[in-house]
Amino acid sequence: MNNYKLNIEYDGSRYKGWQRLGDDKNTIQGKIEEVLSKMIGGEIQIIGSSRTDAGVHALNQVANFKTNKELDQFEIQDYLNKYLPNDINIKQVKITNENFHARYNAKEKTYIYKIWNKKYSNPFARKYSMHVQQRLDIRKMKEASNFFIGEHDFTAFSNAKSKKKSMVREIYAIDIEEKEGFIEIRIKGNGFLYNMVRKIVGALIEVGLRQMKAKDISRTINSKERNQINILADACGLYLEKIEF
Repeated sequence: MNNYKLNIEYDGSRYKGWQRLGDDKNTIQGKIEEVLSKMIGGEIQIIGSSRTDAGVHALNQVANFKTNKELDQFEIQDYLNKYLPNDINIKQVKITNENFHARYNAKEKTYIYKIWNKKYSNPFARKYSMHVQQRLDIRKMKEASNFFIGEHDFTAFSNAKSKKKSMVREIYAIDIEEKEGFIEIRIKGNGFLYNMVRKIVGALIEVGLRQMKAKDISRTINSKERNQINILADACGLYLEKIEF
C-alpha cells in the first residue's frame, strides 16, 4: 500500500469548508477526492490534518491518501493542479511512510487571523480579512492573550456539538502584530475545537474595543459557558498557516 502526502493551499471563500459531508462536493476535500478518483480509476479518500470551517483559507494544509497503485508524485501534482479549480493549489506531493496519518500525527497547528483596522474598508482585503472600524487597543489585546496560554478546557470558546470529545487543548503562543493597517494574530497550539480560533479572536477584539477587560478572559475560560463571547470573528480572516508533525 502506497501512502502519499499532499501539501495544499486554498482560498476557502466559496467552499463549505475542508470536510466532505455526505454527498456534498462543494468542499476542499470533496474537490480533491473527485479529481484523484478519476485519475486513479477508483474511489479515493483523503485525510486532512485540520477541518477548516466554511470560508476559511489555508496556506499549508496537509493531507494523505493511500492506494495500491504506484504513482509518480510529480504526475499526481500535475494532474491535480490541471483539473482542480484555480482557488486550490497542490504545492507538493510526496511518497511517505505507510503509517503516516495527516490528522493523528499532527503535533502542532498554527493559524493566522487578519483584521483590517481602519475606518474605511479595503476593497482588496475584504474577502481575506475582518474589517473593524474602531481603533483596537493592541496593548490590551496582548495582555488578554496571555490568559489563553497553557492547557485549558475551551468549552466556552467552542461551538463543538459533540459532548463526548475532550474540550481540553493547549495554546503554546499568541503573537499580535500591526502591519500597514492590518492586525495579524498568530495562534499556535496542539489542536483547536470547532470555531475556537474565531471565538478567541472575537474575545480579543472585544478587549481591544474595551467591551471586555483582559482579566475577564480567565473567568470566561473557567465558566465553560458558551454565551460569554459576543463576537465570532468572520471566517474570511482566518488562515491555516502551518502544521508540525
